[in-house]
Amino acid sequence: MVLASRSPRRAELLRAAGFDFVVRAADVDETPRQNENPRDYVLRLAIEKASAVELRDDEIVVAADTTVVLGGEVMGKPVDASDAARMLRALSGQRHEVLTGVCLKRGSLTHAEVASTSVWFAPLTEDRIEWYVRSGEPMDKAGAYAIQGLASRFIDRIDGSYANVVGLPISVVARAVLALA
Repeated sequence: MVLASRSPRRAELLRAAGFDFVVRAADVDETPRQNENPRDYVLRLAIEKASAVELRDDEIVVAADTTVVLGGEVMGKPVDASDAARMLRALSGQRHEVLTGVCLKRGSLTHAEVASTSVWFAPLTEDRIEWYVRSGEPMDKAGAYAIQGLASRFIDRIDGSYANVVGLPISVVARAVLALA
C-alpha cells in the first residue's frame, strides 16, 4: 500500500488500523474550481492525488483530501492566525460537515467516494479562540482545528466517522482495499 500524503495524522490512522504502507506524497494544485461544490472538490483532489503517484502493478495507492464545510463555504487550512480565528468564530456554536474524498487505485481499478461527518462545536469565547490560535495547532488543519488535539475541548458531538474528521475514514479504506484485492 502507498499513502499519497505527507499527513502524519493519515499515517497514524492507517498504522493504528494495521495497514502496512509506504509514503509517496502527491503534489497537486488544491485550488477549488469556480462553482465547484465541496463534495466534487474533495473527490476531484483525491482522484488527482491518487493519479499523481507512480505505482508498481502490485501496489494500491490511498489518496485523500479533507475539508470543513459550513453553510456551503469550504474552510480549508487557514492562511494566518487571523484567518484561523475567523474560521473558529464561524464554527462556534454551529454544526458543520467534514468531507473527505478518498480514492484507492490498483492497476486499472479505482474506488473513489466521499465520507461525511457532522460535527457540533460548543460556543467559543474570544479568549478560548485566542488561546487556541496561540497554540499553533489550527495552522495546518482544515477548518482551523484538530479534533484529536486541543480542539477536542470544543466538540459537543459528532455524527459519523471520527477518523474522517481526523483526515481519513478508515472504514472506507478497508472496504475499498477488499474491493480492489
